[in-house]
Formats: sequence, structure tokens, C-alpha cells
Amino acid sequence: MAEEAEGMDRFDMEGDFEGGQFGRDGEFYYRSRRERAPQTRDDAIYGVFAEGDSDYDSEEDEGSRRRRRKRRKDGGGGEADLTKPVQFVSTGKFMPTQEPEPEERPGLGRSAAAADDKAEEAEEEEQDDEGDTEMLPAMFGKIRDGARARREEKEREREAAARWRQVAGLGAGEPAAAPGSLESNSKVAKMMLMMGYKKGMGLGKNQQGITAPVESILRPKNAGLGSVEGFKEPKTLLPKENVPAPPPPPASAKKEKRWSKKAATKKAPILTKNELLAMRAEQEHEEQPAVVQKVIDMRGPQARVLTDLKGLNEEQEMEANDVPMPELQYNVRLLVDEARADIVRLDAQLRREQEKVASLVREKEKVARQEASQKRQLLVMERIAETLEKVREDDTAGMLTLDGLIQTFHGLKVQFEEEFKMCSIAWIACRYAHPLLIRIFQGWQPLQDPKFGLEVMKKWKDLLQGDQPYDFSDSAASMTPYVQLVSEVILPAVRISGTNSWEAREPEPMLHFLELWDNKKLLPPVLLQSILEHVIMPKLSAAVDSWDPRRESVPIHVWVHPWLPMLRERIETLCHSIRYKLSTVLHVWQAHDASAYAVLSPWKDVFDSASWEDLIVRYIIPKLRLALQDFQINPANQKLDQFNWVMLWASAIPVHLMVHMLEVYFFSKWQQVLYHWLCSPNPDFNEIMNWYKGWKGLFPPELLANERIRMLLTAGLDMMNQAAEGLEVVQPGARENVGYLRATEKRQFDAAQQAYHAAPGAAMADLSFKESIQAYAMEQGLLFMPRVGKFYNGMPVYEFGSVSICIDSVKRLLYAQLQDGVERWSAVTLTQLMDMNRMGRPH
Repeated sequence: MAEEAEGMDRFDMEGDFEGGQFGRDGEFYYRSRRERAPQTRDDAIYGVFAEGDSDYDSEEDEGSRRRRRKRRKDGGGGEADLTKPVQFVSTGKFMPTQEPEPEERPGLGRSAAAADDKAEEAEEEEQDDEGDTEMLPAMFGKIRDGARARREEKEREREAAARWRQVAGLGAGEPAAAPGSLESNSKVAKMMLMMGYKKGMGLGKNQQGITAPVESILRPKNAGLGSVEGFKEPKTLLPKENVPAPPPPPASAKKEKRWSKKAATKKAPILTKNELLAMRAEQEHEEQPAVVQKVIDMRGPQARVLTDLKGLNEEQEMEANDVPMPELQYNVRLLVDEARADIVRLDAQLRREQEKVASLVREKEKVARQEASQKRQLLVMERIAETLEKVREDDTAGMLTLDGLIQTFHGLKVQFEEEFKMCSIAWIACRYAHPLLIRIFQGWQPLQDPKFGLEVMKKWKDLLQGDQPYDFSDSAASMTPYVQLVSEVILPAVRISGTNSWEAREPEPMLHFLELWDNKKLLPPVLLQSILEHVIMPKLSAAVDSWDPRRESVPIHVWVHPWLPMLRERIETLCHSIRYKLSTVLHVWQAHDASAYAVLSPWKDVFDSASWEDLIVRYIIPKLRLALQDFQINPANQKLDQFNWVMLWASAIPVHLMVHMLEVYFFSKWQQVLYHWLCSPNPDFNEIMNWYKGWKGLFPPELLANERIRMLLTAGLDMMNQAAEGLEVVQPGARENVGYLRATEKRQFDAAQQAYHAAPGAAMADLSFKESIQAYAMEQGLLFMPRVGKFYNGMPVYEFGSVSICIDSVKRLLYAQLQDGVERWSAVTLTQLMDMNRMGRPH
């Protein structure tokens, strides 16, 4: 076991040292330690399973390098001695028209000679390469060593790939693998071959998998997997199909050496300034605005943040090809990029300057137009100033006339309309026209000669106001030249005449003047309202206050109503005084006096509805009610005086009040007379029909259109039909009284039941007291019914005949409303209540 272990140790140590051997004492002696080549990627991936012995290869490479150095030191491969004469080598004899044949070396054929030439060429290239590298400055020593190590590693990788291609069966005559295929990636191909993969066979242990790998297909930009529009999938060719192989690339006679002096470097295309700008403009035109996305490149030793993937493959290819001197090329690319950025920047600056020039040109044109416009305005202003100076001179000399002034300013307005408004020349004309118009209208009486000055003021209105509408605000800032002129020339004369000579009871002169000037639109609304407010209203208010309806024969509406269209809301202040004046007269008025209707009826549409109804209820209806109570219906000798007094007021009294008064005080009597006539023995129905038609013809149309009036007349007609058919005639009001009593008893019973549970004693007392009042009204033949919505001190109001009463069930008192024109309530007895119904006036 010891010997076996010692043998193992010796076997392991032989490859690490040169000239090493074990002594008798068991120690290992050696001349030098063997230098190992750097570990390659294949060594890291495959380890001991890598094809070939890296130690052996490195030994061969190192040996060959040592041999070349030795020959160079001996002079065989060094530089030529330029001090020696030129030596020529004979190439044989040949004719000028023939090609010289290559010299055959003894013992070798043409092939051997060609192989020898290739070997010599390869050796010369290596010598040139080493010579080039030795010519580099000493500061690039590290770069030279790194480049040499990378070149050697690439050579080993290419040789290993060639061997793998031989093993895989790819001969020299077969085409190269397509980009993106499995064979195109040597590392993947190696790994697959070590795992048992054979070209053309399926994947897997039993070769049951796919034969062709999944290929990546380039799709259009922004096209999803489901998009097929404008894009065709390339047809996948089966392995069995005979597809012609692409021709093999021409083999280069020499290996590419980027650092060799004789190497042909591939240069990037050189762009001029115009080509660069055109290409950039085309790219900007083709690019669509999109959201800028950041991509983090983690493939290198350091992470990079990219916003544009252009040139990424080129950078990767350059890194893969291991470009020598990357720092220098990086600096060169940086300088190129900076130059390109400077070109773009200068082009953008040039564009901005060009735009600035264009803007300045436009500004220059604008300023030129403004200059021309201002020159024109200056000329216009000079002409206007000359005209105004001439007017001033004429005014100073006293030669200025109104017609000449109008013509002068009218010419300025026609020629220079905008400047006429902008410079407010109308105010200048108003200043010169004011004293001339004062002189014309001096001593003018507007109420006696309202047409004086209309033509003159119309000309000045066209000049100063034109078609411009009047401003209805009464502020001094909104006053126009024409309004100012009228207020200083016309308004003082109107105020003086209205205050001194005009009488309110004679409205025609003032009305005629105002309507004439207002229709011609020569009197501004502001001044019209001023005249109404300060001249008309004070005169009318004083006249209304002094008006006495009992002494004056002219009704007040004759001289007040003509002002209604102009005064409008202002008339309300006069209506309050007029109602007060009328109430003092109507208090003592009697129904037979028709003058009250003539004075009061014109104010129905002037007073508001509430005030008018209150006036009628207080002073008119009580007197008409008394007239109907005293009215007797006698078919044999009928007198219609009282009835005609009532019908006179039919158009002035509200319909609901008139219908209620007729139903209570007229139709109750009328139906009773008709009932007794029909119940008399042998009634004359023709006479009764004529009597019926006569009464119906006495009602005005507005009452006949009322449904309640028609129903009351129809009730009389029904009684005549019953009597003519021999049926029993029902007494008028009996059926309604029975129905009313039933409804009243039901409501009282329900209220009593509710009140009994709350207060039994009070409920019984309330029911008994109301029942007694109702029974007494029935005995007297008077109507007893509640007034809907009417209360007094929280107690409901009832109608007892023609008097409104209120029942206090707790104190067992009866209150009645006194009919003296004032709403007053007083406690009364049943006898007093009957007297009030009989007399129709306060107790």
C-alpha cells in the first residue's frame, strides 16, 4: 500500500515540474516548475472530459514559441542586414508570353511544394505578428499580453470547433450552419454532442424528439402573437426535403490580423454633415412618439441602463470578436459621438437662428404696417385738428351757425367714423352746439307748442347718438353727449312749464308733449323717468290729496287713468290714498245710489285683487244684502228696483261673492214662491213658464255662465216638470237640509266619540250646546253651516243666516261678528242674533 501511494504521488507530481526526479532518500528534486497555460472556458465546463490535453497543447505552444525565438536570435528569422548587397534569387527561364512555373523542390511534388509555401507564409505571418507586437511601445505591454492571451484562446476555441465539426460529420464541402441554428453555436453543439446528440437525429434517449430546434422568427414592430396582417410566417422545411445548400464562403488566404500592418481593416462608412442631418431627420420622421422604457443590461461585468437598443448587437459582436485596444476604440467612438452631437447641436442652433430671423422678418412687417397705420392716423388727426381749429376761430369771431356746425361735424363723422368715436368728437360738437341751442329754445313753452324744435333735435340726435341704443341707467358716467344736450336744453323748459302752468286734473297737454317726443325717440328714457318722478308724480299726489268725491263732479279716474301706461308701478302710491278717499264715502252709501258704481268700477283692474275684494266685502255687499232681504217676489205685482240695484254690480263684484249672496237671499225666496204657485189649485203652467223665462233673462251673462246659478235655475225647472207630470213637488231645500243634517250629525257623532274618551263631560256639553243652536236655526228657517277655513281664537266659525257666529262650548257663550265695517266680535244672545239677521246691521 505504501508503494502504491508513493507511485500515485509520483504520478501526480511529474506533470507539475521539469527535470524532476526522486532521490534515494525519497525526496523530489527538480530544475524548474512547469508553467501551466491559463484555464479556458472548455476546461471550466468539461474538466477532464475536454477533448485533448490542455497541458500538452500548452507545452506544444510554448515549445513552438521558444523555437521561434531561438531562430530569431540566431539570425534566421530576424531583420535583414541592410549593409549587405542585394541578392537575387533565380526563378528559371521563361518566355515573356508564358507564366513562370513554380519551382519544384527536389524530392517533393507540386502539392508538397504548395504545402511548404503555405507553411512558410504562416511562419512569416507569425513572425510579422510578433514583430508588430514587439514594435509596440513599452507602455502597451499589458495590452499586448492581454491581446496575445485572448488571441491564443480564440485559436484554441476555433481548433476545438473544427475538431467537433469533424466528429459531427460536417465535411469541408458541406455548407456552414445557418445563423440561429444548433450547429451555429459551437458551445451548445459541443454540449449536445457530449450528451449523445447526433446531427439529423431526434432528441432524447430513443431519438423520439424533434429533429429541428425551435427557431426564433423576427416579427414586425409592435405586432402581437395574434397579428397576421401584413406578415407571413416563413415556411419550415422538413429535413427530408432536398434544399440546395448555400455556396460556401470563400476561404481567406490569410488569417485576419487586426493589429498586423498588412491587415485590411473594415472601416465604418464615413458620413458628411448633410448626410448625417438627412439621416437623422429621416429617423425622426419615421419614429413614432412612444413611451420611453428603460432596459437594464446585466450581461457584462457592470449593469447598464439602456433606453435605445440600437447598436446593442454590434457592441456585443465587437466584444465577442475581442477588439484589440478597446480603450482606444472607446475614446475614438466617444470623439465620433461628440462630433456627431456637435453637428446636431449646431444644426438645431442654426434652425433656431433661422426661425428667429423669420420671426424678426414678420415682426418687421408688422411694425411696418403699424407705422403705416400710425402715419395715416397722424394725417387724419392733423385734418381733424385743422377742422376743429377752424370751428374755434369761427366761434371766437361769432360767425358760427347751427347749420354750419352740423355740416362740419357731419363731414368729419362720414370721413373718419372710427376716429370720431375714438376721440369723442361728439362731446366737442356738444360743447359748441349748447349755447346755440339755448339761444334757439329761449322762451319756448313745451305744453303750448310741443312740436317746436323737433327737426333740429332730430339732426343732432343722428349726429351725436346715431343708431346707438340709449343707456337706461341713470348714472352720470353713462350719460351720452345727446342725453347731456337734451338735459341742459329741453328738460329745464319742461320742468318750468310742468311746475308752474300744468294742472293735474287736465293731463292732455303734458301727455301730448311726452308722447310726441317719446314716439320720435328724441326724449331719452332716463330723462322721461326724471320728468315723471319730479314733475308728474308730485302734481298727481297733491291733486289726489285734495280730491273730495262728495263735492267734485269729475270722477278721479278721468284724470288719473291716462297716466297708467307711463306711471305703471308708481300708481300704487296713489291707489292707497284713493282707496282711503273712497272708503270714507262708501261708508254712508246706500244701494239705490248708482253713482258709487260709476266711481268705483273703473278701479277694479287697477287695484290688486285682495284690496279690491276687501273693499267690496266691507262696503258694497252688506248694502246689497239688505236690498235683497227687503226685496219681495210677487208674481202678481213684481217690482224689480232692489234686484236691479244688485245686478248693476254683477260685473264689479267677484263672482263667488255674488253667487253666494244670490243663493242665500234671492233663490231661497224665489224657489219658495215657485213651490207655492205650483202647489196652488189649477196653476197656469204657461204663465209660470213665462215668469221663469223673465227671471232668467234678468241675469247677466257672467252669472248665467256660473254652474251654481244654472243648477239653482234648473231646480225650479225640475219643480215645474214634476207639477206638470202630476207628481208631488218636493219643497225646495228640504232634500239639501236633510242631507246636510245627516252629514252634520255623523261628524258630530264621530267627534263626540273621540272627545268622550278624552273628556266625557266636555264632549257631552259641546254636543248639546251646538245641537241647541242648530235646532233653533232650523226652527227659524235660517241656514246653519260651518265656514271652511275660518277660525276665531282657535274656534270654528259658523254661518247663522247672514251672520258669522262662533260657539264657545266651555263657557257656553255665543259670539257674533258685528257688521259695522270693522272686524269685531261680541257676545250675543239668540234674540240679538235674530235681530241682527233681520236688520242686517250692527246691534
